[in-house]
Amino acid sequence: MPATDAEPAADVLDALVAALPGRVFTDEESLERCRRDRSGHVADGTPLAEVRARSVADVQAACRIASASGTPLITRGAGTGLACGGLAGSGAIVLSTMEMDAVLEVSAANQTAVVEPGILNGDLNRILTGYGLWWAPDPASKDISTVGGNIATNAGGLLCAKYGVTREAVLALKVVLADGRLLSVGHRSVKGVTGYDLCALMVGSEGTLGVIVECTLRLRPLPASPVATIGAFFPSVDVAAAAASRVTASGVQPAVMELMDRATLECVSRHTGVDLVSKGNSYLLIQCDGAAALTEAEALLAVVGATATAAELTTDPEESERLLAVRRQAFPSLEPLGTILVEDIAVPRDQLAAAFGKIGELEQRYGMLIPTVCHAGDGNLHPNFVFQGDTVPEVIWEAAGELFSFAISVGGTLSGEHGIGVLKQRWLAEELGDLQWGLQRQIKALFDPAGILNPGTMFDR
Repeated sequence: MPATDAEPAADVLDALVAALPGRVFTDEESLERCRRDRSGHVADGTPLAEVRARSVADVQAACRIASASGTPLITRGAGTGLACGGLAGSGAIVLSTMEMDAVLEVSAANQTAVVEPGILNGDLNRILTGYGLWWAPDPASKDISTVGGNIATNAGGLLCAKYGVTREAVLALKVVLADGRLLSVGHRSVKGVTGYDLCALMVGSEGTLGVIVECTLRLRPLPASPVATIGAFFPSVDVAAAAASRVTASGVQPAVMELMDRATLECVSRHTGVDLVSKGNSYLLIQCDGAAALTEAEALLAVVGATATAAELTTDPEESERLLAVRRQAFPSLEPLGTILVEDIAVPRDQLAAAFGKIGELEQRYGMLIPTVCHAGDGNLHPNFVFQGDTVPEVIWEAAGELFSFAISVGGTLSGEHGIGVLKQRWLAEELGDLQWGLQRQIKALFDPAGILNPGTMFDR
C-alpha cells in the first residue's frame, strides 16, 4: 500500500525529516542495500527512505507517520534473512534498528539480560562471557545477525536439538505497534500464565505485528567442561540418517548433531583440498557438552560406530574445531556451483531418511543438483537448490513445492527456522489449512489494520 494521494511521497519524506532529524537517509547506497538480503533476491522498485532509529521514540515517530499516511513500513536488522522478509520495495519506509544495540541490563542472579534489538548475537555472547553466562540461540549467522532479527524469525541453528529455538530463550518484549503505541508482553519471571501469550506470538512474527524495541532474554550458565566431539562417515545418507535416529532414541541428548550428504561432502572436499569422500558418502557430526560430555559422547560413539565407515571422538579443542570445520564449510563450498536457493524444511526425526530419499528422487526426476545439510538433532533439513542466474527458475520452485508438500504430509513444516517471508507465502495455506490461515490473517489485521507492516511477508498484500 503506497502513500495516499492526500499525502504523496514527498510529504511523507518531509514529515520523516522533520520528526527525525539526522535519522533519515535517501542516498542511493542506503536504499539499494535495503532492497536485498542474504537470499540473493532483490525487491522491485526503490524504497522512499531509510530511518535509522536510535531510540524507542524514533521507532514510534516513524510508525505514526507511516500509519497516518498509509505508507508501507519494513523493519530491518542486519539483512541476513533468507526468506526476503526484510526487503523494501517501491515507496516503502525502511525502519532500521541496527543502531539500537545496547545491553541495558545483565542479571546473574536471574540469569537474564535486557537488550536492544540491534545488538549482534555474537557480540552479546562475548559480553555475557564475562558474567559466566550465554544466550543459547546459535544461528550460523550469529556473528552478523541481530538479536531482534533472531527473535523476529524465531531463528534456529546448530544447538536447537538440546537448547531449543529462539522462542525458548525469550521472556519478555517491548513492541511498537503500527500506530506507534508501545506494548509490553511477557514477564521477567521464568513462569507466567496470565492471559494469551502475546510474547510467544511476537517471536517469529517477522515484523508483521509490530517492531521489537527491547528484549528480555533467558540466559544459561556457560558449560563448565570441554565439549566432546564425534565425526563419523557413513556409506550412504540413509545409513547416516538411521544412525542419527538411533542417537535420538538412545536417550542421550547431544548439543549438536549435523548431517551432510555426498554432494555436499564433494563440494567441501574441493573447497578445502581435504579428501573427505574417500572416508564415506555422508558425514555425521555430534557434539556433547556439560559435565557428562565425555561419557555421553562415548555412549554415542558406540551407537553410530556400528554402521560408520570411519568415526573418531575427541575432547581436544583444536581437534573438535577440525571436525566442526567440515560442517561449517558446507555453505561456502557451494558458491562455485552457481546461485543457491537455501531451503528449510523440517520433519519428524524418524522421517529423516525418507526426506533425503525424496530429495534424491527430485534430483533424478528434475535433473538438478540439491546438496543437503541437516540439523539432524531436530529434523531440520537445508536442501540447497542450485541454478544459474539471478532469478529462481520456475522449475526450481516446482521441485521445492513438492518437497514442501512432502514435509507437510509427514507431519513436518515448510520452514524450520528461516521463516515464511515473501518466498514461501504461496505454500503457507497448504500447511495451516483454511481455518487457521484465515484466523492468522485476522490476527494480522487486529495488530495492523491498515496492513502497513512488512506487507507481502507471510501473507499476500
